[in-house]
Amino acid sequence: MTSGLGNLSPEQLALLDLWLPGASVERDHGWGVVETTVLEMTHAGSRFIVKAGGESDGHIAREIHAHLNWLGPWTSRGLAPVFEYGDAAAKILVTRHLPGDLVLGSEYADVPSTYRQAGELLAVFHAQTTHPDGDYESHENKKSLAWLGGPHRIAPNTAERLRAEIAAWPTPAATLVPTHGDWQPRNWLVHDGVVSVIDFGRAAMRPAMTDFARLAAQDFLHDLDLEAAFLDGYGADPREADAWHRNRVREAIGTAAWAYRVGDESFEAQGHQMIADALSLS
Repeated sequence: MTSGLGNLSPEQLALLDLWLPGASVERDHGWGVVETTVLEMTHAGSRFIVKAGGESDGHIAREIHAHLNWLGPWTSRGLAPVFEYGDAAAKILVTRHLPGDLVLGSEYADVPSTYRQAGELLAVFHAQTTHPDGDYESHENKKSLAWLGGPHRIAPNTAERLRAEIAAWPTPAATLVPTHGDWQPRNWLVHDGVVSVIDFGRAAMRPAMTDFARLAAQDFLHDLDLEAAFLDGYGADPREADAWHRNRVREAIGTAAWAYRVGDESFEAQGHQMIADALSLS
């Protein structure tokens, strides 16, 4: 093994040496916010992406599960990375490198056709299976209350208002589908004009509308044409008004509190704005 692997545990290094002996690190793709190492490596003339989690990581197991169970509609078309090796207990995953550049920050970032493709991709992903869950809403409410009970910089009067609102919400049964969990341009690649998908560390069974949350808080706000194109690609709008409001509030709380804990001030500011926007409509 070569340099660039200092954050990997001995167990992860041993597995990587078994799977890709003599591989070389070409590029570090980590975001520098969470304790996940993301490396582009070459081995025997092929390129791979290696993802390894730290001690408290909970993302790698979810990513492996998504690869093994849900990514077929995309990988069969070359639109998601192909799984090669993984060990959930050791928190390490190896996939084939997927060609393309991040949509975020590229010339494709504000182009409606990009969002139309993203909508089409998401519709296929969501359509794989459904599962009714009578406990989803109450479980998510408890998570939001836990965020509010921990460290954050949400104003005390705002936090109290949020707690009161959550306590008054109904908890109807929800229909869950496979969701990406962080559906936005920083997790889309584009290659020769074709959009593909990466990063499945937040993949889980949730209501379909939850994959609209990040776009609604960012991209759709500054260009309604992007939202229209996305919905055209997706084929419908799953955002029933009351359930969507509850989801917006939960997303806002989680964004503000999580970003504060990891020291991402710009993302924290977005979370506070999401709270203000959600409450103004309640």
